[in-house]
Parts: sequence; structure tokens; C-alpha cells
Amino acid sequence: MTRRFFAPYQSEPYSALATWARRLAVFAAVTAIVSVIIVRFGFLEVRPALATFFGALACAGLSILVSFAAFAAIWQNGSRGMGRILAALSINVLVLAYPAYLAYKYHQSPAIYDITTDPIDPPRFDALARLRASEGSNTAVYAGLYSAEQQRTAYPNIEPVQLDVPVQRAYDATLRFVTRRKWRIVDARPPQPPRREGHIEAVARTPVMGFREDVAIRVLPDGTGSRVDIRSSSRYFESDLGSNAARIASLIEDLNGVADDNVAPKRPPPPAKVQAKGAKK
Repeated sequence: MTRRFFAPYQSEPYSALATWARRLAVFAAVTAIVSVIIVRFGFLEVRPALATFFGALACAGLSILVSFAAFAAIWQNGSRGMGRILAALSINVLVLAYPAYLAYKYHQSPAIYDITTDPIDPPRFDALARLRASEGSNTAVYAGLYSAEQQRTAYPNIEPVQLDVPVQRAYDATLRFVTRRKWRIVDARPPQPPRREGHIEAVARTPVMGFREDVAIRVLPDGTGSRVDIRSSSRYFESDLGSNAARIASLIEDLNGVADDNVAPKRPPPPAKVQAKGAKK
């Protein structure tokens, strides 16, 4: 190959392949961002918006192939464009990083979408059942024995929360934690006679795409204490990538802190009185 010095190299034209690689990368990034915004704000149904997102990923993959072709062309004819190739590859890495992480989570997580602390009698979706009745949504009915077995194997720490506090205090604490997480509360019924069962339904969102995942919480008296059962279920897809179990585990940890706070600290013994000198014994 003929050696090219700096000045002649500056006069060489840019590689058309390098230019197209960068254009495809920018288009993929813009399309991915727009599709995420569409999903989060509900401008379109989830599946068409996801089709747009997967189209952006395909465009990023095509940009990578064009980048390699552009590199080979530059190596052969000495044209300019390495900066554009590096820019395209950098953008593509950013676009594909999060989907690659989700693909890894998909292979590591069981193919279930409905997690609960009580598989025998899970908390019911009452108000949220109507929202899950639309076409393409997962049913509000619990997935059953298969899901329970998969959950027990993958998430053995998902268990009912037993609290040494009255049922009303357990309900108030649970509602406070739900509000703190900024879940959209759809229904909240405090424990009242005769059953004294508290019930909360709320809608949570996944961090990036904002997929809706429904939560139902039941608070029951248990002797002098109370019991809290939690259910979290994805509205779409057959696998939740572990998000529902993580949500329940985080809420369980906060609720267990309520029981710890209920233990009254021991009062230190009063300081001994110092007897004045010369006082009568």
C-alpha cells in the first residue's frame, strides 16, 4: 500500500461507508430514545412501541456491520473516516448496552411474571383486574402451581411478613412505604371490623422503559400482631426479569424494620445519688 503523509491524507475524501455508519448509529439512538418515551408516557400501545425499539436495535446492529466494512475500505484505499467509525461504534455500544443486560437477566431469571408471598391464597386484584382485562395483558388470576414452584426455587426469601405490631399500625406503615416509592395507589382500604383486613392496590413502573407492574397487598391480624402478604405481577410479557421479586423483597425489608422499631429500648438505670460530705448515714 502506498504510504500517505499527513498533508495528502487531509485531501482524501471521507469514506461513504463511514458516513453511513454514523448516520445509522444516530438514527438508532434517536429512535430508541423516542420509543422509550412513547412507552413511559403511553402514547402508543406497548407492543407497537416495542416493535419500534427493536427496530432501533436492528439499526444499531446494521451500523456496526457498516462500520466494519468502512474500516476495511479505509484500510484498502486510505480514505478518511476513522473518527466517524469510532463515533458510530460508541453510540451503538450505548444503544445496545441496556438491551444486552436485559438479555442476560432473561436467561438468568425464571419465565414467570406473578410473584407473591402466599401462593396458596395470594392477594387479589380487584380494582386493577379491569386494567388487566385488555387484549395482550396478563390475566389477573394467579398463575398457579407452576409459577409457585418456579418462585420457590428462584426466590426462596419471598415469604409472608409477620409483625409484632397491631394490624392498623402495620397497614399504616405499609401504605407509607408504598407512597414513598411513588407507586400510583388505585385502592386503599384500612382494616375494619369484622374481618379487619387491610387492602392496598397500586401500580409500579420499571426503571427505564416504565412498564406497568401491579401490586396487591393484604394486611391481616395475626394474634396480637399482624401479617402482611404482597403480590406483584407484570402486566405484559411472560418473564419479569426478576423485577417483581426485587420489589417485594425491598418492601419486606422495610416492613421488617417496623417490627424492629417496635421494640422499646431499655431505659438506662438512673444515676446513683452522690451523698454530700458530712451527711448523716
